[in-house]
Amino acid sequence: MKSMWDEGRNEIKERVARLTPESRAQWGRFSAPQMVCHLADSLKMALGELPVKSKRLPIRYAPLKQLIVYVVPLPSNMPTAPELIARAPGDWQADVADLQSLVDRFQPRSGARWPEHPAFGALSERAWGVLAYRHM
Repeated sequence: MKSMWDEGRNEIKERVARLTPESRAQWGRFSAPQMVCHLADSLKMALGELPVKSKRLPIRYAPLKQLIVYVVPLPSNMPTAPELIARAPGDWQADVADLQSLVDRFQPRSGARWPEHPAFGALSERAWGVLAYRHM
C-alpha cells in the first residue's frame, strides 16, 4: 500500500505541481485553491503545528479505524474538522509552495510521538503515512 513514506511522496508532489487555480475538483467540492489550503493544514495538523479538536467517533476504534485507513475507499464530501477549512486561500504560488514544503517536511520520525488525529485518534507512524497519502 502506498504511503507518504515511499513512492507516494513523489507522486503527490508531481500531482500538486500540475495543479492550476482553475483545476476542477475530481473528488470533493473544494476549488483547487481551497483544496491546497486544506491539504496544507491537514499536514500541519499531522505535524503537530495546527491544533484540531478531537471528536469522539466510532471510527476511532478497531476495526473501523483500520478499515478506513487501509482498506475502504475514502468517501468524498466527508465532514472535516472546522480548523481544516477555516483558512481562506491566498496567493496561489505561495499556497502551493507551502503545501510542497509541508510534503517534504512530512517525514517518518523514528520513535517520536505523533499527535492524535481528530477523527481516528492515536495512529501509528505507518497509519499516518498511509492516511496522509490517501487523503492527498
